[in-house]
Order: sequence, then structure tokens, then C-alpha cells
Amino acid sequence: MLRDVLIQKGLSNRESEVAELVTQGLSNKEVANQLFVTEKTVKFHLTNIYKKMNVKSRAQLIVWCLPHLGFVEKEERQAAQEQANAQKTIQNPIQQNTIPAGSQTVGGSIINNSIPGLSSGTGNGGNDAGSSFGV
Repeated sequence: MLRDVLIQKGLSNRESEVAELVTQGLSNKEVANQLFVTEKTVKFHLTNIYKKMNVKSRAQLIVWCLPHLGFVEKEERQAAQEQANAQKTIQNPIQQNTIPAGSQTVGGSIINNSIPGLSSGTGNGGNDAGSSFGV
């Protein structure tokens, strides 16, 4: 993680949290709200971060962190993709053939049991033939 790299560079846990949030594009106020500290505390941490990282601005800090952040995101994307593929395999292990309702299989062949001209719901017992005779 980016935080681990920042700690290896000599930042404290809190300083690395601040640097990570700044790298994500948060303002000092947003960082302060997220960490439950004042903006003044965030500015104090940023001053220490700049000294330890040998950068002069927020922009330089972000530029320094981006390659490390990209590496972390790439690993996370790969893990997420592998997990999605595994989930897909579990949900759809093998596409199975479905047999239409009213059919049966004989010797591996599908036989349709419906009779042409018969339909349920016609009002005359399912026989369409008698409906055209004016009965």
C-alpha cells in the first residue's frame, strides 16, 4: 500500500494517512473532517511531510505518490477481476439446455406434446375448430 511506502520513507502513521488523503484529492478541510482533527493540525502534518519527503508543495507530494498509488490500484484491480471471474464460474458453472414446457425427451430427442389447433383458454374446452361455425 501507499501508506506502507510512506512509512518506510520516515512518515508517522498519521502523516502517511494525511498524505494518502491529500493524494486522493481531498482539501485540508476534508482531510481534517475525515481524521477528526482541525485544519491547523492537517497543515502541521503537511509541513512535516514536505520536510521528510523533500518536496515543496502539495502538487509535488501528489506527483511523488502517484506511481506508488498506481501500483497499488493495479494490484487491487487484478484481485477484483480474479474474484469476479471466480464468482462468475460459481454462478454459471455450465450452461444447461432447457426443455420447453409440455415436452419430453425420448432417447435424447425432444418431443413436443402439444397438438396443433388446441389451445387452453379459448372458452370452448380448448377446441378452436368449433368456434367458426356460429354455434
